[in-house]
Amino acid sequence: MTALVACLALPAMLPAQTGPVHVLYDGQGKRVDDRKVHKVLAGADVVLFGELHNNSMAHWLQLVLATQLADRKPLIMGAEMIETDDQEALDRYLRKEIDAVGLDSSARLWKNHPTDYAPLVDLARERGLPFIATNVPRRYASLVYKGGFEALDTLPESEKRWIAPLPIAFDPTVPSYAALLAGMEGHGGANLPKAQALKDATMAWSIMKHWRPGSLFLHFNGAYHSDQHEGIAWYLKREAPALRVVTITTVTAADPRRFDPEWKGRADLVLVVDERVPGSY
Repeated sequence: MTALVACLALPAMLPAQTGPVHVLYDGQGKRVDDRKVHKVLAGADVVLFGELHNNSMAHWLQLVLATQLADRKPLIMGAEMIETDDQEALDRYLRKEIDAVGLDSSARLWKNHPTDYAPLVDLARERGLPFIATNVPRRYASLVYKGGFEALDTLPESEKRWIAPLPIAFDPTVPSYAALLAGMEGHGGANLPKAQALKDATMAWSIMKHWRPGSLFLHFNGAYHSDQHEGIAWYLKREAPALRVVTITTVTAADPRRFDPEWKGRADLVLVVDERVPGSY
């Protein structure tokens, strides 16, 4: 595990500065060493890498982590950034039946796919690894935002195959959903947490559908969807309580050498990136 720690934890330097660009901590705010990283990651079934979508350092470290893990055990990757109904196009790309232009024209890729996610997909392509489109198609999240979970009942069976099985379990007291609801009070946003829950439930369902015992599923998602072991992690543990889920979150700070107490418990591993690192978009 030494090579992995070297890539994740050793200081990378910005020009004209003496501090590290990024520092990796455990969930209690202690800097990790080889033994700690091995302990946290070695026994995982699923790793949820929570990112800030425009954080270029986090994207680079995702590729480093994926490359290192692919050398150690059977690896499956997946991402929030590709929706379930684009799996066929993604699979054709992985099988080298179409090129990057063909994938872009066949799937609804994020605008930062070429810089931030294509390297991950290309790693899977070159290594012959599965890469799973896990997120619910946005049109269904929009349906729930406008009409609640009941709106999904109107879908034909052919479309329900792209979302987690109905009915969607939902606990409005989960802190991340409760905070969303509180923030939208008086603005007609009562269904916003449900739309987020549909995304989380579908991503968890997609992971469970493709994970196999003895393998590791490395999933890339916005930190919101896995912080505090909520979101995707909540649905995974509800479905499979014995599943060993490890979470990583990404935060930024003026000085990565200082751990803010507000980050304590946010994830099993906390990646603190210098806030001056340029964004990818």
